[in-house]
Amino acid sequence: MTGASPMTAYAMAEATDLAGTQLRALREAYDPYTTERLAGTGVGPGWRCLEIGAGDGSIARWLAHRVLPGGEVLATDLDTRRLASGAGLRVLRHDIGQDPLPTGEFDLVHARLVLQHVPNRREVLARLRAALRPGGWIQIDEFDTSYAPALLTPDGAAGRLYESYLAAKERLFGAAGARVTWGRECAAELRDAGFEHLDPQPRIFLWRAGHPGLELQLCLLEMLRDRLLANGLTERQLGALADLMSDPQFAVCSPVVYSVQARRA
Repeated sequence: MTGASPMTAYAMAEATDLAGTQLRALREAYDPYTTERLAGTGVGPGWRCLEIGAGDGSIARWLAHRVLPGGEVLATDLDTRRLASGAGLRVLRHDIGQDPLPTGEFDLVHARLVLQHVPNRREVLARLRAALRPGGWIQIDEFDTSYAPALLTPDGAAGRLYESYLAAKERLFGAAGARVTWGRECAAELRDAGFEHLDPQPRIFLWRAGHPGLELQLCLLEMLRDRLLANGLTERQLGALADLMSDPQFAVCSPVVYSVQARRA
């Protein structure tokens, strides 16, 4: 998740101590869906895979287990401190927005919650297509955070506060160069980049107190605290939001996550 450019294009401070908690919550919330989709590509022994923005390496390790013997996963990120090389797994510090990629090297490319934070994402898609072998697969998993309504709140004021938080968060990401609706636009941009056999699959999850998706939101609340305060929220409101996301009466839709698969002809 950290494979985007630095703060000019990414609103979250990855260096914070909360980053480990953030990555664990992301892993628990979304790895099952991501790996379900990746398994559908047929990834197996001998495949060469590129994992972009590998974070703590959970998906890269899953892929490495699948491609052995004979295959390899290249796991890239701007911050590789949480990544370790191993059997079938190689780690590279790499900025997907700027750094070159080999041509015709990979059978599968995967990125999750990365490219919406990269302003030159169309150029990146062209380079990713070139990095694939003919017939190779790409899977991009991205949010559309414009839809994440609260379904149950203790009262109307709490619901309005949550909506204010979502709107402020979207403004922050947008100001940092992110495209918060890119999940629903990804399939069309892959098509325009020359990919074929497009398969966009949207999914929504119900989040209640204790769900890793809400733990992820609580991490973001802390990681973006200063920027949220500068964006008009108050310390009292941030405290109320943290209480709300831990309230057993609270139920919310996750953002829509789009898992988009396509192939290079």
